[in-house]
Amino acid sequence: MPTVSGHTSAIRAKQVLGTNVNDTSGSKIGTIEDVILDKQSNSILFAVVAFGGFLGMNEKYHPIPWSALDYDPGEGAYVVSFTKEQLQAAPAGSIDD
Repeated sequence: MPTVSGHTSAIRAKQVLGTNVNDTSGSKIGTIEDVILDKQSNSILFAVVAFGGFLGMNEKYHPIPWSALDYDPGEGAYVVSFTKEQLQAAPAGSIDD
């Protein structure tokens, strides 16, 4: 059933948090830690992807444009067109940045 805005599929933000982000080969490169919304346009801007840590320590965070994420129901993960190495080489910061 379509939502009020006409979308035929919808998901609660809390279900997105913690979802794996994989590269195109199916290798996990991180998890979605947060979702950044634009208050004026009512759109999702970025997913903040956590990577490189162990048990929540020394994790780094990188914002990825929401449009760069494709959900793969078979994998139960979002897929991006770059590798873990490319993500690690990109500028990263704390979750508050």
